[in-house]
Amino acid sequence: RTIGDRIGEAKASGNLGNTLKILGQFDEAVVCCQRHLDISQEQGDKVGEARALYNIGNVYHAKGKHLSWNMAQDPGYQSQEVKETLQKASEYYERNLSLVKELGDRAAQGRAYGNLGNTQYLLGNFSEAIAFHKERLAIAKEFGDKAAERRAYSNLGNAHIFLGRFDISAEYYKKTLQLSRQLKDQAVEAQACYSLGNTYTLLQDYDRAIEYHLKHLVIAQELGDR
Repeated sequence: RTIGDRIGEAKASGNLGNTLKILGQFDEAVVCCQRHLDISQEQGDKVGEARALYNIGNVYHAKGKHLSWNMAQDPGYQSQEVKETLQKASEYYERNLSLVKELGDRAAQGRAYGNLGNTQYLLGNFSEAIAFHKERLAIAKEFGDKAAERRAYSNLGNAHIFLGRFDISAEYYKKTLQLSRQLKDQAVEAQACYSLGNTYTLLQDYDRAIEYHLKHLVIAQELGDR
């Protein structure tokens, strides 16, 4: 501010916002991220504007998750406050998405799609969540980003469960499992086995359910995860 560096001030405000978000001070975080947005718009800095929109989305997303954890609600059965907060997150991610499309930034589009999928999932809009996660998946494959691909499969599996499409969920969870093994991520591998166990229970294929729950158990024991 002293040297009149507006872009520098914008970035510093954004960093403060992100830090406050991590500290759980969501309302203060929004104020700082909004300042980042205002200055970026004033300066015609499209990249800064996109980043600020994404960050504000993240603050509302984190606030919504924080509020819903306190109430331990299932997706789609949130309080009015949680719904409004997640709706705001979604709106900012949408604005971010249209701007990064304009800028031709595919990686940023992937991030926006993933977060839109997650907010729609929490709002109980499972079909919309699936559409967004499919876009996320396509971009992850484009970049060869295996970790993002794995997350997308997992999220697609979760959303299909709530639509009662257990067989489709099982296919997505199997892809999650395959990738977690490729990535040598045992915790995620265990999680995928757990999801598959539950899905096969829903499909009433109990032998398979037992098989996957035993795999989950073995990894949990290996990791010493009580």
